[in-house]
Amino acid sequence: MKDKNIVVMGGGPSGMMAAIRASELGCRIILIEKNAELGKKLLLTGKGRCNLTNNSDLESFIERFSGNGQFLRDALKTFSKEDLMDFFEHRGVKLKTERQQRVFPESDKAIDILDALRRELTKNKVKIIYNSKVDNIIISNNKVTSIKVIGKKGILCDAVIICTGGVSYAATGSSGEGLEIAEELGHKVVSLRPGLIGLMTKDKYPKLLQGLPLKNIRITFSNGKKKMISEIGELMFTDFGISGPLVLTLSGQVVDLLKEGKKVMAFIDLKPALSNAQIDAKFLREFKANPKKGIKYFLRSMLPQRLIDVFLELSAIEPDKTVSQITLQERKKLLTLFKALPVEILKPRPINMAMITKGGISLKEINPKTMESRLVKGLYFAGEIIDVDADTGGFNLQSAFSTGYLAGESAVK
Repeated sequence: MKDKNIVVMGGGPSGMMAAIRASELGCRIILIEKNAELGKKLLLTGKGRCNLTNNSDLESFIERFSGNGQFLRDALKTFSKEDLMDFFEHRGVKLKTERQQRVFPESDKAIDILDALRRELTKNKVKIIYNSKVDNIIISNNKVTSIKVIGKKGILCDAVIICTGGVSYAATGSSGEGLEIAEELGHKVVSLRPGLIGLMTKDKYPKLLQGLPLKNIRITFSNGKKKMISEIGELMFTDFGISGPLVLTLSGQVVDLLKEGKKVMAFIDLKPALSNAQIDAKFLREFKANPKKGIKYFLRSMLPQRLIDVFLELSAIEPDKTVSQITLQERKKLLTLFKALPVEILKPRPINMAMITKGGISLKEINPKTMESRLVKGLYFAGEIIDVDADTGGFNLQSAFSTGYLAGESAVK
C-alpha cells in the first residue's frame, strides 16, 4: 500500500483512467466530479457509439495530431491502443474495428464503455464526490499539499491530477475551471480555439441546401497563401454553412488560417476521380448526342437535384436553355464549378459547440514522461486540458485514456 492520497479532478475518460491506474497501484484516490454522474461527454462521442481508439500503427497515430503529437509518444507507449482494447475486452466489452481503423464497442453503445470504467472504479474503492467543484489547489514549498472544494472542507493530498477538459460542450461540464486553476498556479494556457467544428459560410446557398450530403468529394481550403487538401469523403450542407467528416477533420487548421485575418475559401471538387479534360469530354459527347436536351435535365445525371439551381445561378446560365445553346464560356464555368465549387468561410461555430478544444496547458510546462507539471511538484495534467488535439477517428479519446493512465501511474511514484 502506497501511503499517498491522490485527488483526481474531473470524471471524464482521462480522469476515470487516472483514478483506476493510481488505485490499482494501492493509493487512496478521491475523484471529484462537478456533475451528478461520470462520463457525460463520453456518452456523446462517436454519435453515442464511442469511437474509443484507432487501430493504426503508432507513427500514423501520432501524425493525426495537429503538430504536437510527438509529446504523446511516451503516453501512447505506456498505455497503447492495444492496452486500451485489452482493458475493455478483459472487462467484458467486445470491440470491433470499422473503416479507417476506427474502434467501437460491438454493441455500438457508449454506455458499455462507461459502465466498464465505473465498475472498475467501484472495484478499486475509488471515492467519488459528485456535484462538487474544486476552488483552488494549495501549494507549499512549490509542492501540492491540499485542495479546497467549494462548500466543503479542505482535502489533504500528495498529488492532484487535473482532468477537467477544455471548454467545448460546456453543458457536459467542460467549462474551463481547470485551466483557470492552472493559470493561477503559474501555467501558461495556449489560446483556446474550436476543433472538430462546423464552419459558417458567407455564401447563402449552403443554407438553401441544408441537409444535403455530398459523398465521394474532395475539399480544398485556402487563404491565398496556404492550402489544405482533404481526402475523398463526405461533406454536409447545414443551416449555418458546411460540416461533415471532411470539414470536421480540417476545421482546426481552418480556424488557424482564419486567425491570420485573411479571406479563407473552400473549393469543393465534386468529381475528384475525373480530370477537367474527362468532364469536358463528357459534356461534349452529351451535348452532341442530345442537342435539344435542356441543361437542367442534362445536369440531373451528374448532380443532386437540389444542387442544379445553385450551379445554374453561379454560372449565370438561363435554366431554360438547351445544351446546344450553351456557349463555350458557359461550358467552362460549369466545368470550373464541378472541380472547384466555391464557398467563402466566415468563421467557425462557437467553441462551446466544438467536439474538442484546441489549445490548453503549454506542453513546455509538462513532463511528457510523467504528465507532471514542470512548475509544481505533485501537479499532473491529462486529457483535453493539455495542448494536444487530433482529427476524428478515436485519436483524441486514446490520448485522454493514455495520458490519464500515465498521470495516474506517475503520481503514485
